[in-house]
Amino acid sequence: MKAETSLARREKQVVALSSVLAAVFLTAFKLVIGLITNSLGILSEAAHSGLDLVAALITFLAVRASGRPADREHPFGHGKVENLSALVETLLLLATCAWIIYEAIGRLFFRTVEVEASTWAFIVMGAAIIVDISRSRALYRTARRYNSQALEADALHFSTDVWSSSVVIIGLVLVRLADVFPAHRVWLLRADAVAALVVAGIVIWVSLQLGRRTVDALLDRAPAGLEERVRSAITGVEHVQECGPIRLRTAGPVTFVEATVRVAPEMPAGMAHEVATRVEEAVSQLCSDCDVTVHVEPAASPDPVIGQIRAIAAEAGLSVHDVHIHRMADGYHVDLDLEVSGHLSLEEAHQMATSFEDRLRAQVNGLAAVETHIEVAPAPSDGPGRDVTDAYPEMVEQIRRIAEAQNGVKECHNVRLRQVQDALYISLHCVCPGDLSMEEAHRCSAQLEGDLRRAFPQAAHILVHTEPEEAPSGATARAVPVQSL
Repeated sequence: MKAETSLARREKQVVALSSVLAAVFLTAFKLVIGLITNSLGILSEAAHSGLDLVAALITFLAVRASGRPADREHPFGHGKVENLSALVETLLLLATCAWIIYEAIGRLFFRTVEVEASTWAFIVMGAAIIVDISRSRALYRTARRYNSQALEADALHFSTDVWSSSVVIIGLVLVRLADVFPAHRVWLLRADAVAALVVAGIVIWVSLQLGRRTVDALLDRAPAGLEERVRSAITGVEHVQECGPIRLRTAGPVTFVEATVRVAPEMPAGMAHEVATRVEEAVSQLCSDCDVTVHVEPAASPDPVIGQIRAIAAEAGLSVHDVHIHRMADGYHVDLDLEVSGHLSLEEAHQMATSFEDRLRAQVNGLAAVETHIEVAPAPSDGPGRDVTDAYPEMVEQIRRIAEAQNGVKECHNVRLRQVQDALYISLHCVCPGDLSMEEAHRCSAQLEGDLRRAFPQAAHILVHTEPEEAPSGATARAVPVQSL
C-alpha cells in the first residue's frame, strides 16, 4: 500500500491545527459574551464551539495517526482512525444537542430568563460567522484534495456553525424588538430559546448524516455507485473477457479495491500480468487514493470439455494445442498435440503421453477415445538473435513469390528473417480479401506454411500473419493475426 506523502500529511496536520486554534478563540469569546448577556442562544453556541474544539483536537490527533504507514499489526494502514474520530465527533454533537433542547424547553415553559441583546452579542456572533466561513472553506478544500473524512467532518462542524450563528443573531434581533413592541414582549423574549432549538435541530440533522457515513465506513460498506464504475472500467481493458467478484472498502482517505478478472486460458503469464497492470491503472483513475489488488484467472472455455482438458494438462505441467473434440455416438473422441522436451527419448515421451491419456480418461466424463500427437516444445533461446533479412535477398524474394502464388493471398510484405544461434525464424504478412471467412483464412495460412516448410526445411519456425486488404475508401483495416505456426 502506498504511504501517504509527507506533503499531504503536513498540509492536513497544519489545517487541522489551525482549526483547533480557531475553535479555542470562538469558544472563549462566545462563553464570555454569553455569560455577560445571559443569552442561551450564545451560550448554546459557546457549547457548540466547545464541542468543535474537542472535535478539532480529535481530528488533529486522528490525522496524525492515520498518516502513519502500514505495519505488521495494521496491514491496511491506520486510515480507520479518521472514521473512528468522526464517529466520536457525532456522539459529542448529539450529547450537546440534548442539553441545548433541555435548557431551551425549560426557558420556554417553566422559567423566565432575561436576555441582554447587547452590541457585544452581535459582535461575537458576527466574528464567529467570519471565522467559521474561513475555516470551513480551508477544511473542505484540503478534505477534497486528500479524501479525508476527518477533515470533512471538521469542515461540516464549522459550516454548521455559520447557519446556527445566523439563527442566534435573528433571535437576538427579536429580543431587541421586544422593547419596540411591548404587546408581544413575552413571546419576543422567548425568541432566544426558540433560536437555540433551531440550532439544536440543525446540529442533530448534520450529526445524523455524518454518523451514518462514518458507521458505513467502519462497517466497510462500499461507496455508492463505485462498484458499477469499477466494473465498467475493468471490462473496458483489452483482453479482459470477464470481470468476476469485486470487493471494496475504505479506510480513511484510502479506498481498497480487490477484483478478479478472467482472461483467455491460453494467455501467457507475462501477458496476463500486463493485463492486471492495465486494470490497476484503469481503476486508479476512478479514485484519488486507492490500493488495487487484481487476481487473474482463466476464463471458462466455450467448450467445457476443451477447458477441462486444458486444466488437466496445466495441472500435470504439460502444454497442449490444436485440441479437437468430436462428438460421436459412443462419447467424445479427442485429438490433440502434446508438447514435450526435445531432450526426452521417444520411450520417455510416449510414457508421458500415455500417462496423460489415462488421466483424461479418468477425469473427463463421456470420453470414449483420445489420440495424442507428440511434438517437440520450442526451446527458449538464451543467446542473442540478429536480423538477417538484408543478408538473404534471394530467399526473401522466393518467400514472397511462394506466398503470392497461394490461392487467396493478394500481396506479401514485411518478410523478416531472424537468426537465433543456429535456428532460422521466418515471419511474413499476407494480405487477403476482407470478406474471407476465418476458416478460409486459417486454411490458406496453413497451406502456405506447408509450402514454405518444403521450400526451406532448415527453418525452425514460420509465422504467417494474415490481414484484410484496404477498404475502398483507402482506410486500412485493423490487422488480424490468424495463424502462428
